[in-house]
Amino acid sequence: MNRLPKHVHDFVDVGGVRVFYRAAGPADAPPVLLLHGFPSGSHQYRRLMDALGDRFRLIAPDYPGFGFTEAPEGFRYTFEALTDVIDGFVAALGLERFVLYAFDFGGPVGLRLAARHPERIAGLVLQNANAYEEGLSDLARATIAADEVGELFTEPVTRGQYEGGVPDPRLVDPAGWTLDQHFLDRPGRVRAQTELALDYRGNVAQYPRWQRYLREHRPPALIVWGTNDAFFTAAGARAYLRDLPGAGLHLLDTGHFALEDRLPEIAALVEDFLIHRSLFTS
Repeated sequence: MNRLPKHVHDFVDVGGVRVFYRAAGPADAPPVLLLHGFPSGSHQYRRLMDALGDRFRLIAPDYPGFGFTEAPEGFRYTFEALTDVIDGFVAALGLERFVLYAFDFGGPVGLRLAARHPERIAGLVLQNANAYEEGLSDLARATIAADEVGELFTEPVTRGQYEGGVPDPRLVDPAGWTLDQHFLDRPGRVRAQTELALDYRGNVAQYPRWQRYLREHRPPALIVWGTNDAFFTAAGARAYLRDLPGAGLHLLDTGHFALEDRLPEIAALVEDFLIHRSLFTS
């Protein structure tokens, strides 16, 4: 019987950034680093942590500009800077080897981190975390190319990212997008998110580097993808198989935030991957 784990909530100082994180599971269990997407935070993983935290050590930080993490005045919001902070966070927690779960913004942060430290990566779980040109929808390309953010940080857009493409929106907890919007509306967050939105095109330029990392190091990988994602198409999920031919690929009839309505299925896939296919040595 699955026993619900105790959740711990704490902060770690990384170069003046007060990084909030939540963790669940035994301290000596194999660690899994959960990197969240836009416009969310570590709270998006609470139910997954309940599902898997009896057997694994699950750690989910908030990036600067998201959730409860506090960045100093003048912090420059780029994806390189976010990766620097998460790199320092990993070092502060003493995570020498872990499975990386990357969703959405967790892709550019996590794949930068993996390319920097391939020896740390015991496996990858990639959920709607794009790294290929063909995975960008027309909407994504237009958004990335734009010089203005428009209505990107408004409640209808936030809600739409959760409910869009979901066959039964009743399965989507409104607390998720409501909490996301709360954080987006906090002082200074529009500036932070605008800087990141305008920096996103730099991620596309990094795609060849990340693909080379995957090709050269071939980490065990599980790819789980909501195929009705308005931004990252199923073609991007399939493209990973060029560089990770041994990866498990699962395409699900849902939207961007696939954990919202497909948690039982995804949790089972992740658990099987962690037990049977990742490279944990303990």
